[in-house]
Amino acid sequence: MKRERYGLVTFKSTQFALQGETIFKDRDIIFKTIPTPREVSHSCGLALLFSIDDMERVKGIIDCKLLDIDGLYNFIKEGHKNTAERLL
Repeated sequence: MKRERYGLVTFKSTQFALQGETIFKDRDIIFKTIPTPREVSHSCGLALLFSIDDMERVKGIIDCKLLDIDGLYNFIKEGHKNTAERLL
């Protein structure tokens, strides 16, 4: 079974998710906007999924207070099962 690791950012509102898209685009971080996985949160309906290789860059953006996030996760897709480890 194929195992894929990603970074995932969740937000408190759709507006913050849209701001996150702009910030990621401005910094050339490749991402995909997805519905927030229910394994992670029931808050805002949108989340940003990105390459695990960009995790340190995303943490830097969060540390600089450029993103208002609900959570930052290691997100693992394995077949039809998703798991998430909260980092922030």
